[in-house]
Amino acid sequence: MTTQTTAPAPTATAERPTRPVRPPRAAKPNGQWKVDGTTPLNHNEEFKAESDPLAVRERIESTYAVEGFDSIPGDDLHGRFRWWGLYTQRKPGIDGGRTATLEPHELEDRYFMLRVRIDGGALSTDQLRVIAGISEEFARGTADITDRQNIQLHWVRVEDVPEIWRRLEAVGLSTTEACGDVPRVILGSPVAGVAKDELIDPTPVIETIQERYIGDPSLANLPRKFKSAVTGHPSLDVVHEINDVAFVAVEHPELGVGYDLWVGGGLSTAPRLAERLGVFVTQEQAPDVWHGVVQIFRDYGYRRLRNKARLKFLLADWGVERFREVLESEYLGYPLPDGPAAPIPPVPGDHVGVHEQKDGRFYVGASPAVGRVSAEVLAGVADLAEEHGSHRVRLTPYQKLLVLDVAPDRVEPLVAGLDALGLQTRPSLFRRNTIACTGIEFCKLAIVETKATATAAITRLEERLGDLTDLPPVTLNVNGCPNSCARIQTADIGLKGQIVMDDDGEQVPGFQVHLGGGLASAERAEGGLGRTVRGLKVTADGLADYVERVVRQFDAERAEGESFAEWAHRADEEALR
Repeated sequence: MTTQTTAPAPTATAERPTRPVRPPRAAKPNGQWKVDGTTPLNHNEEFKAESDPLAVRERIESTYAVEGFDSIPGDDLHGRFRWWGLYTQRKPGIDGGRTATLEPHELEDRYFMLRVRIDGGALSTDQLRVIAGISEEFARGTADITDRQNIQLHWVRVEDVPEIWRRLEAVGLSTTEACGDVPRVILGSPVAGVAKDELIDPTPVIETIQERYIGDPSLANLPRKFKSAVTGHPSLDVVHEINDVAFVAVEHPELGVGYDLWVGGGLSTAPRLAERLGVFVTQEQAPDVWHGVVQIFRDYGYRRLRNKARLKFLLADWGVERFREVLESEYLGYPLPDGPAAPIPPVPGDHVGVHEQKDGRFYVGASPAVGRVSAEVLAGVADLAEEHGSHRVRLTPYQKLLVLDVAPDRVEPLVAGLDALGLQTRPSLFRRNTIACTGIEFCKLAIVETKATATAAITRLEERLGDLTDLPPVTLNVNGCPNSCARIQTADIGLKGQIVMDDDGEQVPGFQVHLGGGLASAERAEGGLGRTVRGLKVTADGLADYVERVVRQFDAERAEGESFAEWAHRADEEALR
């Protein structure tokens, strides 16, 4: 793979200095390669240094798939397998109260979760049908659309992995770096290239990054995961504030349409929203700028402690100005011009519903319940799309699914067909705005069940709150543990799974409640993290009761035009209980 440096773009501001910037050495080594050297400071860094994690594929194909699960050594099983999208899944029957007390090998089953990497969420119907076939034959029919635009399968045996790879790669898909300390799937606008109101098509940027850099051994040993997002749509539909690097389309008053660069976002147990570097990046520069940011993370990211090994911690210590200077002087070799921020999104970014494309055809966005689908549903979507003249499907960061290129006279028949598959294009408020992580059903980190709990809550809320027809959007994000795969701190109502006490004093599955978070949207100018109320926890069984209570309180107290987040941050604690 090659790396190229583009010529400097026209500048709208004075040139910045291009001298190398060397941050001062910390009193205690943090494992920053360009500061402390590359000597591993923990076992995770040791196993990555011992062997290229990507090289585990050959062992999977030649040894583990032949000799079976028991032949897999620990560093491959719990470490390097992730570089190919494989995690052991949770053994059934282990309750959430034991999650933190058992070792990984005690929690894990002999089956794997497998993530299919889908950059930009873009699939052909042929690709979708192949995934459906793999799900049916090798994954007990399981399939979840994740909020990273992947499709996640379960119950996968190591013996079947080589054949799964063969089938995926035959149609241009892969699991390369779907997990691990690598550049993971690139989030992209689900309506790239088709939306009438798109500012710029980000597809060339996503494809160039994918072709040049994904699977590049020089980027296969990062401090931890690295998440990317690119959008050309004004709805800001890729949750850019919670990615390590994001490119958001803007129109520069002198230089035309390009991207606003954001860095350093991430949630988990130490949430931090990304920050603008304040630069303008052209379509042609974007892949090189992306490469510069990921190299900064590789070379300067903290590696000593895993819980400090995300780019957000480096940005917090350096600040935006230093980060920009290092990017320009050490990795690009030229300054980037100052640029404007993107305006407030005028429309929702989930793309649910029926929308006209720039070519006069339509794309149709449908909502499965919290991303849970199946082999049957995926195959049904492929067949249905083709029956109505479409060969393209997109997945979204909101666990939704779009069918593109639908002729005007085929829209309503397609809508009816999707509805019959359980994919609603005109969903209720809560079906549309609820997402959930994998939960205790399959995840070794989880404490509580999420998918079924959230789905049951949606059904109850549809029954109970159907009278609130003019209610503003209220997002509900359900997570099975503190790690926030379902983005709990950026939801109107975010639920963090934990064991709680019920009214009888018994320990039961439940959630800590976060209120008033959100990302930039038509309802709020910029993202913000939710607040917690001391002692506010709900049981899993009481989830729908709590949401009904707090939403009705919001409806009773809200000012005209006030969003749930605005109300939640001004309301007194009793109103939020």
